[in-house]
Amino acid sequence: MLPSCLYRPSLAALTDLYELTMACGYFKAGVSEREAVFNLTFRTSPFNSGYAVACGLAYVVDSLRHFHFANEDIEHLATLRGNDGRPLFEPRFLEYLRELRLACDVDAIPEGTLVFPHEPLIRVRGPVIHAQILESAVLNFINFQTLIATKAARVCWAAQGDPVIEFGLRRAQGIDGALTVARAAYVGGCTSTSDVLAGRLFNIPVAGTHAHSWIMVFDSELEAFEAYAQALPNNCTFLVDTYNTLAGVRHAVEVARRLRARGHEIAGIRLDSGDLAYLSIEARKILDAGGFPNARILASSELDEHVIASLKQQGAKVNVWGVGTRLVTAYDHPALGGIYKLTAIRKPGQDWEYKLKLSEQVVKTSTPGIHQVRRFHRDGQFMADMIYDERLGIAADCTIVDPADATRRRPIPPNTPYEDLLVPVARAGQVVYEPPPLEETRRRTQAQLDCLHPTIKRLINPHEYPVGLERSLHELKTRLILEARGLGGGEVGKWESGKVGR
Repeated sequence: MLPSCLYRPSLAALTDLYELTMACGYFKAGVSEREAVFNLTFRTSPFNSGYAVACGLAYVVDSLRHFHFANEDIEHLATLRGNDGRPLFEPRFLEYLRELRLACDVDAIPEGTLVFPHEPLIRVRGPVIHAQILESAVLNFINFQTLIATKAARVCWAAQGDPVIEFGLRRAQGIDGALTVARAAYVGGCTSTSDVLAGRLFNIPVAGTHAHSWIMVFDSELEAFEAYAQALPNNCTFLVDTYNTLAGVRHAVEVARRLRARGHEIAGIRLDSGDLAYLSIEARKILDAGGFPNARILASSELDEHVIASLKQQGAKVNVWGVGTRLVTAYDHPALGGIYKLTAIRKPGQDWEYKLKLSEQVVKTSTPGIHQVRRFHRDGQFMADMIYDERLGIAADCTIVDPADATRRRPIPPNTPYEDLLVPVARAGQVVYEPPPLEETRRRTQAQLDCLHPTIKRLINPHEYPVGLERSLHELKTRLILEARGLGGGEVGKWESGKVGR
């Protein structure tokens, strides 16, 4: 279930106003037929992580499939006014939008793929107005879901194979935040969600227990547990910390014995406060002594990957983790910071002009070109990623250059196995890619993580995975920077026919 089913068939109006004012400017300046290339990248990995998990492409595909400006969109745009009180958009441009049908080629890295800074997650090539208008929505889809999938992958890595339930509905940033979090967290490795609507829409397993209010409705905790066991004998995970946690565990055991006599087994208990390491250890002793060694201990209470890792180190006897606020809000890194930059443009019938944005900060200087990402493998592990330009190709002496430090270079041995990560998603505006089922995407994430060296997956000070520009692309970028700063000759970024490709 995707945005077209949740909201409306077309989300063309899900865009920042400046996309449309620029589109209007292109239209009136007579440059709307120029072909442009935009790349969506991010500059730094979130959470100080060694990687990110690409997510959100299914939403992009759905948006491309249904893209058009509906009559009500055009009617609304006609009401907008400039600072002189006159209409912001003239009727001729609004009619252009009404008739606009995407003609872009879109390539993207599939969901569940591990990605790294500076790599294009999505590449859009087509008429400049079309490609420009896509910017905000594509960033919205990819930025948030990639952020959450990455957080979930880190949490699940810390849990060391224990099930992780996404528990964040009530703390999520609105309805859409809750739904997309459930989806992205499942891609990242969570086993289920507490969000019933997300479970229905995305076919994700749902899980849950009961609240403290259930206990407080009854005269005693024991009575509350017994009533719950009578009502839902096949779903008994008792929340034991309403009054006294260890006494609550003993009450759970008492009711579990009566439940067993009626032919059912207790699923487990839940700890939601206190010293989770100590309480889980003591609770395990009580459950085992009571004859319930298979009863699981579920822990919640402001968990994240760092808390879970610490509890593991302390010997906590937790079997299942319920992670809410710090996952769904990406508590310690609330935005991915993905960007969408113009990297090449050409006039009809002419050759490409490569473009870059300069900055006093090296990390904010964009890379020109029509990019692809090549991932090299060795002995079943990812070895390095190369960002290369499809027209420049790859030099015979295959070498990658660190985008932030040209002195850091890594040669790639000949005949090293590889795969190119960007795959066709749309051609001339028509979708040619069918996103795989969510379960398959989730398995892809795990398979990708299995190919990443453990030092890159560690939570603190991870080893840096090698990602670099192909040497020819690095040299082109350097030349364009020098020319743009007045330190080189020639027309910036322009290549004559036959001199770009190899």
